[in-house]
Amino acid sequence: MSDTAQNRDWKLQGLLSWSWWHSASFSVKLAFIWIAACVLVAAFAHALAPYDPADIALAARLQPPLLVGGTWDHALGTDDLGRDMLSRLIFSVQISIAIACAGTVISTFIGTFLGFVSAEAGGAIDELIMAVVDMQAALPFMIIAMLMIAIFGSSFALFVAILGLYGWERHARVARGTALAAKNNLYVTAARAYNASYIRIYLKHILPACFPTIMAGVTIGLTEIILLEGTLSFLGLGIQPPMSSLGNMVGFGREYLMTAWWIAVLPGVVIAITALSLMVISDHLREQRQEN
Repeated sequence: MSDTAQNRDWKLQGLLSWSWWHSASFSVKLAFIWIAACVLVAAFAHALAPYDPADIALAARLQPPLLVGGTWDHALGTDDLGRDMLSRLIFSVQISIAIACAGTVISTFIGTFLGFVSAEAGGAIDELIMAVVDMQAALPFMIIAMLMIAIFGSSFALFVAILGLYGWERHARVARGTALAAKNNLYVTAARAYNASYIRIYLKHILPACFPTIMAGVTIGLTEIILLEGTLSFLGLGIQPPMSSLGNMVGFGREYLMTAWWIAVLPGVVIAITALSLMVISDHLREQRQEN
């Protein structure tokens, strides 16, 4: 194996190992802990939620959280229908995390695939793909998403598919740039000399070289899709009842900001901390990539 290929593999192994934990700052560690906690909450929502999030108890409506005069029965209070806020938050985190992950996977796959095709084909195909990328970047995606939802409805699958189209042009640019740099390395030239297939070359050699850069883009994509989902759901265009997400919890609670602030503030705080944590992680990955 050439020195360049060994350096590439060492960088990838360093990113996937736990050695970064010791060199990470306190804020980065807190961000990773928060994101890990959100993932665990999303994975075990049914076991963690003390109540069914759809259970209505009008006799217990608008109870405050424990710290401002509430009881342990509803530690984070209840909403206008008496539904337990903690249970609704847990299931809303599950829905929002699932949507963000699915949308990011779709956009990353589309962008990375088109970026690799553009880098490999060159010529007219490269110019065509880059023209589509520029057009996508110039369009206001929020307006396009609202238009598509208004035309086709707001089913869960369609909503995820629409969010999956957000940001793919950024991944395409990153994949194209890193692929153009990696394809001229000696280990790629050697693989071509041995008549390795395009799929093998890109999966085994070029993709690992691009992986740290792509992962930094993935964390940014997760942040943006979480915020986009929250915005659309807040406007009533995203997740619809009886399903609940962090965005539509904020939307439903805006009418009670003066009397029951916790209905909107608690999910809003979760969105803000999650987005901030992902941005801190993204900055850390970008710094690590530059150092390597």
